[in-house]
Amino acid sequence: MNIALLGYGKMGKAIERVALERGHQIVLKVDIDHEEYDFSSVDLAIDFSDPSAAFQNIYNCIENGIPVVSGTTGWLSGYDEIVDFCKLKKGAFIYASNFSVGVNLFFNLNIYLSKIMKNISGYNVEMEEIHHIHKLDAPSGTAITLAESIIENTDKTKWNLENEMKSDLFIRVKREGEVPGTHTVEYTSAVDAIEIKHTAFNRGGFALGAVVAAEWLLGKEGIFSMKDVLSI
Repeated sequence: MNIALLGYGKMGKAIERVALERGHQIVLKVDIDHEEYDFSSVDLAIDFSDPSAAFQNIYNCIENGIPVVSGTTGWLSGYDEIVDFCKLKKGAFIYASNFSVGVNLFFNLNIYLSKIMKNISGYNVEMEEIHHIHKLDAPSGTAITLAESIIENTDKTKWNLENEMKSDLFIRVKREGEVPGTHTVEYTSAVDAIEIKHTAFNRGGFALGAVVAAEWLLGKEGIFSMKDVLSI
């Protein structure tokens, strides 16, 4: 498979290593300062670009008939427009806030636990996410995905980063060193606490998941998620 990398930062380089190990070719590398690029030799694109560039990158792929996998967070105000455009063009698109297989299992565990806790009184739920100091968005896309499931299944009405209000899901955000990503969900009562946690040791899991998603997407039409890729 001939792959275009849209965004060639740390994640782009990690994806390149995994893709090459799995027998693919990187035929195009687009950094943030590129405005025009040639898709003529590209089979599929993987986007881990800057949030300000992601929408246009994805749009360009769909317009040119290129299946695209995106893990960029912080651009989702335009997600519905991309979905509509992809349907119009009969394109292929996967977005995930996190491509790690472990994180996607964690997403399902979070949903399961939140449904159980909905009917249990006396517990308050909070979250914490820790990432490296270079991360541009806060909270992380992964944290938002976790929060949305908790809000859907409990009495929390929205998430916030500032105040520990009873009606809101408080997300504690930390930016430390080169941390790849740690996410914790904790239910606390007066007598105990229940905690689930995912800790990434490096970017390898994210990169592998993105390449696996790309392999899965090639030849398909539609809008998909990692649940489709992993059949969970």
